[in-house]
Amino acid sequence: MIRRAFWLAMGATIGALIVRKLTRTAERLTPTGITQSLSESAGRLVDSVRDFVDDARAGAKEREVELKESAGLDSSTAGAASTPGTTGIRAHDGSAPESSEELRKS
Repeated sequence: MIRRAFWLAMGATIGALIVRKLTRTAERLTPTGITQSLSESAGRLVDSVRDFVDDARAGAKEREVELKESAGLDSSTAGAASTPGTTGIRAHDGSAPESSEELRKS
């Protein structure tokens, strides 16, 4: 008698678990479930792309600093080109040309 009660309880438990699993699967296959799944996937994709772009920008900035340091450029030389009326071009001795005629000569 106890064996029968055990197997009855086991069958009921397994049956309940199967019904729950099938219900979840059916809900995921409805149009609403598919839409929700796609929106979650798209959100994760956007987050991944955003992280990639942030990492790429940070890497490019670090590399730019390394290149400027290795080329002997510093912020005072780099900013000279943005000053109105200057070209940012320097002579070998580091001085700026006096006029456009000096630029043509060099």
